[in-house]
Amino acid sequence: MEYQKQLQRIKAGSGFIAALDQSGGSTPKALESYGVTSEDYDTDEAMFGQVHEMRSRIMTCDCFDSTRVLGAILFEDTMEREVEGKPTANYLWEDKNIVPFLKVDKGLAERMSGVQVMRPITNLDLLLDKAKQYPVFGTKMRSVIYEPNVDGIELVVQQQFDVAKQIISKGLMPIVEPEVDINSVDKHDCELLLKTNLLHNLDRLAEDKQVILKLTLPEQAGFYQELIDHPKVLKVVALSGGYSRSDACDKLKQNPGMIASFSRAFTQGLSKQQSDKEFADTINNSIAEIYEASRV
Repeated sequence: MEYQKQLQRIKAGSGFIAALDQSGGSTPKALESYGVTSEDYDTDEAMFGQVHEMRSRIMTCDCFDSTRVLGAILFEDTMEREVEGKPTANYLWEDKNIVPFLKVDKGLAERMSGVQVMRPITNLDLLLDKAKQYPVFGTKMRSVIYEPNVDGIELVVQQQFDVAKQIISKGLMPIVEPEVDINSVDKHDCELLLKTNLLHNLDRLAEDKQVILKLTLPEQAGFYQELIDHPKVLKVVALSGGYSRSDACDKLKQNPGMIASFSRAFTQGLSKQQSDKEFADTINNSIAEIYEASRV
């Protein structure tokens, strides 16, 4: 029942998906941007405590609500912590009507064939079973493409869909994220190969199954329209990928039908040192700008 409500919310709702899923390797950088240095924590536990405090501050803001935010992607540690006395996913869904997703990948393997595939996701079934104990709707997993290498891109997409099928079999909605590096000198060539591979794998997906695609904003406006219109794609969401919020929103507006799922661009400008009002104003401005770009 909850899954069907969440499915309709993502399918028909207006807004964007906030990516609050920085994990092990990216957490120190996220905290530094927030004004928390490595001197402010001395263990991983303390570090994750600091980042959860930041995320809780965002999630409990009055402006972080379902009128403009459709979903939020969480890190496993965040899912297992509480916000306002409730497990994070329960707080988001029950109190805010925001659909929770869980990041499930374990980071990237070494670069080869112009790409970085995902490291093996050990104990994925156990993690998915854990997610099902909460009102988690779907999952997210990321790979990266740097060069228009035919074999490399095929490997990335095949791995993504192999894992996506395992996630679907558990009754969850996978976000497939084969990121194209924004600094790639052959970015459009990478996107051409990626789209071909995505369409091929979508066509092989069972008739009644769907995925969400999370893609880098393309060089050519409207380039992913075929994917947006595909019956086996619930939604196509855009990552910010290192673009500033302003640049990412400008590019998003050129791609009707895509909505944002920004991470760094979403939290840009937030600081632990801000007063509650300054913090709320900053996050409200961010939400307003990203929401408007996602409505096009």
